[in-house]
Amino acid sequence: MGGSLKLFSGTSNPALTEKIADHLNVPVGRVNLLRFADSEICCQILENIRGADVFVVQPTAPPVNESLMELVIMIDALKRSSASRITAVLPYYGYGRQDRKDKPRVPISAKLVADLLSKAGTNRVITMDLHAGQIQGFFDIPVDHLFAAPVMLEYLDSLDVSDNLVIVSPDAGGVERARAYAKRLNRTLAVMDKRRGDSNEIETIRVIGDVEGKTALIVDDIVDSAGTLVKAADALLEAKAERVLAACTHAVLSGAAHERVMKSKIEELIVTDSIPLSSEKAGCPKVKVLSVSVLLGKAIQSVHDETSVSSLFV
Repeated sequence: MGGSLKLFSGTSNPALTEKIADHLNVPVGRVNLLRFADSEICCQILENIRGADVFVVQPTAPPVNESLMELVIMIDALKRSSASRITAVLPYYGYGRQDRKDKPRVPISAKLVADLLSKAGTNRVITMDLHAGQIQGFFDIPVDHLFAAPVMLEYLDSLDVSDNLVIVSPDAGGVERARAYAKRLNRTLAVMDKRRGDSNEIETIRVIGDVEGKTALIVDDIVDSAGTLVKAADALLEAKAERVLAACTHAVLSGAAHERVMKSKIEELIVTDSIPLSSEKAGCPKVKVLSVSVLLGKAIQSVHDETSVSSLFV
């Protein structure tokens, strides 16, 4: 890319942007983000970006609607400031769980968000651990879909648990993700079978696969309320697993989720900083936060240099 690399951040996760900037050895661009009295968002880019290759880091994390609107308004401001190319870097893609019509008269919000980003002026998207890989197909622009697995696997190696490990998918939809971990670690795979009642609450959950005497690692993309995660841990221990760990890329941890984790039999919940955690949640002794800043920094540099990002995929 001919223009200089410019890195900007919204207010969703400035700490992650600073880490990425340190890795790239570039400053975070100056932008003025204000709220009018009626809560409307106002944005002004405070430096010249004409012809620049611009990357905007903004996970659409809670509050999701605020983060999303801030992102598209920033992108519009960058487009009207004559940036050569605008890449939206979304470590966490909000609305990703609404990726299909699973009941009558509901939206496909993941597609709507893709359209909003494209219409605002986004030329490319870098994201991480989408809830469903096919969301990439909702975009008519290039999407680089990264995975946090390399960061997770490096940490797991430091724990020295791989010799007695079984990888567990919390549901059928997560089997592909769990299989990628199992393949990299050369370990067996187990799957949780969940049966829901009339109120959509989980009535029964059982383990398909051999976990007896092993350390079970539950692998998922998102931990939100942590209710299913805790029930899965209980089911694994009932199936005679020796220990239970969990690795979830995006720590939404809404409501009392971190309290559920604290009271659960999960020994450690490994998450990334794709979503910023409050000091209370980050300070939870069972929660281990790993940074994906180097991974995202490498992807940004590769996109800017027009080189392959294949080595970052799992």
